[in-house]
Amino acid sequence: MIVGVHHTALSVPDIDAAVAFYNGVLGFEIVSQGGWEKGYTAADNIIGLCDSVSKTAMLKGPNVFLEFFQFVEPAGEEQDPDHPMNNHGITHFCLQVKDIQFEYERLKEAGMRFHCEPQDLGATSATYGRDPFGNVIELYEVFDESVAHIPIEA
Repeated sequence: MIVGVHHTALSVPDIDAAVAFYNGVLGFEIVSQGGWEKGYTAADNIIGLCDSVSKTAMLKGPNVFLEFFQFVEPAGEEQDPDHPMNNHGITHFCLQVKDIQFEYERLKEAGMRFHCEPQDLGATSATYGRDPFGNVIELYEVFDESVAHIPIEA
């Protein structure tokens, strides 16, 4: 029985920069930081790599955990920070916000690149931006709770 989504994981080239952005800029709480050294067979078996070495961090947002991996060995391939949204794989994850215009301006000032300003979609408003590595983050504000998948808190 599936009871929910626990976390989304991202492979990043710099764990410290990821924690700085997601904790310092987006306000996610650091739950744990660690990793493993070469020879950790259980980790190699789970992720399907041999002789891996990784730095990790788990961060907690209001209703989701984000897990980050920096693979020291074998090093990951660089992602085009402007990769098109139609490429296969995870296209984005979404942060539900209050006052999307404020968050857009705040994050833009902090260096986050956006595809466009927030777009009014009637009952909602949305925009896509990119973290320092090119991963796409949607900012999503719900104005009409009847269309919300997550309840709006006062």
